[in-house]
Amino acid sequence: MISAHLTIDPHFQVGPVRRRVFGSFVEHLGRCVYDGIYEPGHPAADEDGLRQDVVDLVRELGVSTIRYPGGNFVSGFRWEDSVGPREERPTRLDLAWHSTETNAFGLHEFGSFVDKVGGEMMLALNLGTRGTLEALDLVEYANVRAGSTLADRRVANGRTEPFDVRMWCLGNEMDGPWQLGHRSATDYGKLASQAAKALRQLDERVELVVCGSSNAHMPTFGTWERDVLLESYDDVDYISCHAYYQERDGDLGSFLASPVDMDRFIETVVATADHVKAVKRSEKTIDISFDEWNVWYQDRYRDVDKIEGIENWPQAPRLLEDVYSVADAVVVGGLLISLLKHADRVTAASLAQLVNVIAPIMTEPGGPAWRQTTFFPFAITSELATGTALEVKLESPSYETALYGEVPQLDAVATHDAETGRTAVFVVNRSQTEEATVEIDVTGLGAVAVRSARTISDDDVTAANTLEDRERVTPHENDSAVIDGTTLMVTLPPVSWTAIELG
Repeated sequence: MISAHLTIDPHFQVGPVRRRVFGSFVEHLGRCVYDGIYEPGHPAADEDGLRQDVVDLVRELGVSTIRYPGGNFVSGFRWEDSVGPREERPTRLDLAWHSTETNAFGLHEFGSFVDKVGGEMMLALNLGTRGTLEALDLVEYANVRAGSTLADRRVANGRTEPFDVRMWCLGNEMDGPWQLGHRSATDYGKLASQAAKALRQLDERVELVVCGSSNAHMPTFGTWERDVLLESYDDVDYISCHAYYQERDGDLGSFLASPVDMDRFIETVVATADHVKAVKRSEKTIDISFDEWNVWYQDRYRDVDKIEGIENWPQAPRLLEDVYSVADAVVVGGLLISLLKHADRVTAASLAQLVNVIAPIMTEPGGPAWRQTTFFPFAITSELATGTALEVKLESPSYETALYGEVPQLDAVATHDAETGRTAVFVVNRSQTEEATVEIDVTGLGAVAVRSARTISDDDVTAANTLEDRERVTPHENDSAVIDGTTLMVTLPPVSWTAIELG
């Protein structure tokens, strides 16, 4: 059995836990929108064609900001296609995912969905095949109350009040050769700067996200961030990070250590942004919007799902519908720990995506909706992580991985809400064979009791929730969590994620 020690003290703070860290992402990709969020003929569909069973699950998931409409999709998107009478909207070919887009679901339908789930809209602007003028038009349509042609068009289309969108992405993954409108870092940085200046003239309240690298393994990673920010630093608020992880070649040990890679990614981008800050002698600090992250088995997409052919443009094909296991859920829980460990700089994040496409929620056309294993760590963390993220002191044995070298067997973070006195502890045990006994020093919290302790684990780490068995995996109460004086003791099963609430 592994033994580890953890110290929690509310005096050692990382930064406030922003609700935007628990964001998600809806893209016109596969069945995320059609047959996922929007299915007018479904028995659970409301008057807007939105599946109420999905709305209820999204609310339970605890999602805050929702990024839309892409992703790669946005670089060929004409926003005007998605508004106005549905029967007048054009059908387009989406080059990003080689699919047919009917535009039956657009900006207003998305706004209705966000209102019903209690979220915040985050819109991406097409800086791939379009530019500053089209971006200005969309912001005017979305945010100006009335009195201009575009604002009045929104009112005529049924939305009297503005959408009041604050967060805007200046394009998507513009470093990627796969992206429509891909260009060099300097060229993109100049375009982003130009668009940002114009948007602030229209609406000074906007918060702007400039594209960072599509992943930390891009050949231009690091230099891309530097060169883009050298052009746009004064004009933007965030730089984006994107990262996806998968188990390869049966290497579960490296896969479970994926959060170590996320930590290094974040710290490298922070160092690069702060370098540009120093070069520019600026007093402004750029934060990170980690607006795409998840477990995604991309190798499966390349081998199975890819659509090709000039005459082959399906509508809402089944793409990227990964079925997630217990091990995947543990990794997602670990990635959430990494985001919270960097709460001082990661102030927004989006789990990609929300429904059906590499998603925590799955649906069947005309049938049920259900929670994947990855639903649970996100929902529980969103529920419990409030107040301030704390810098915990963890003593844990290590193990060797093929991808990341020597990494700790355990990882942890805590949050503390001074107003309510509530503390939450999130812990991962990466060992594939051994339980871990963790001794947690809670002296700094004063007199506290265990309010709940929930663990995700299973003797079969490949166990998953499917259409045929929708509740095969659920969190279970961890009765081993007990406090003796100023020490909290808890036992963690192998390959597990645990959340403990103290109050």
